[in-house]
Amino acid sequence: MAYANGNYAAFYVSEPFTEGGLGANATKDFVYYNLLKAWKVSDSEFPFINSHDKTYNVRDGSDWESTLKPRLRERLRNSKNIILFLSQSTKNSQALREEIDYGINSLGLPVIVIYPDYKTNDKLLSNNCLIQDVKDLWDKLPKFRDSMSDVPTLHIPMNKELIEKALKDTGFMKNSKRESGVFIFRN
Repeated sequence: MAYANGNYAAFYVSEPFTEGGLGANATKDFVYYNLLKAWKVSDSEFPFINSHDKTYNVRDGSDWESTLKPRLRERLRNSKNIILFLSQSTKNSQALREEIDYGINSLGLPVIVIYPDYKTNDKLLSNNCLIQDVKDLWDKLPKFRDSMSDVPTLHIPMNKELIEKALKDTGFMKNSKRESGVFIFRN
């Protein structure tokens, strides 16, 4: 088994998934994932280790049970945490349900939730607490909403410096995770 040092990026893409043409790039959450990859390319010190690069790619039309689901699970097993992009565009897809259910409920992976619709903590928080609009996004992914109390979850805006800080925080890595709960970086 490979060393579990990757960051598993979970994001909504319309199904069936196709990376070619506009395909997934027409889905905003996938664009944010690509931004993480771009930051890594432009700065080798950026602490994102892409678990999706640890297995060969699958193509649109692959069978869910025999190919796609096992590949997602293998990538999750090779990960130290999940980076979940949760936005107004996110939908409760089969893949996201599987990623969250297996990652949290079977593997106990901590989750770093990035809210792309918010760029600063000032927009994400009120009185150092998550605003209700952010909490309402959890209802888009009932499996996440109902499972998140089982692992530590860190909630941050789409901000490169805060994402870097989150990726370096050992409290949100599988082998050194902190107690379960909802966490934010306080102002």
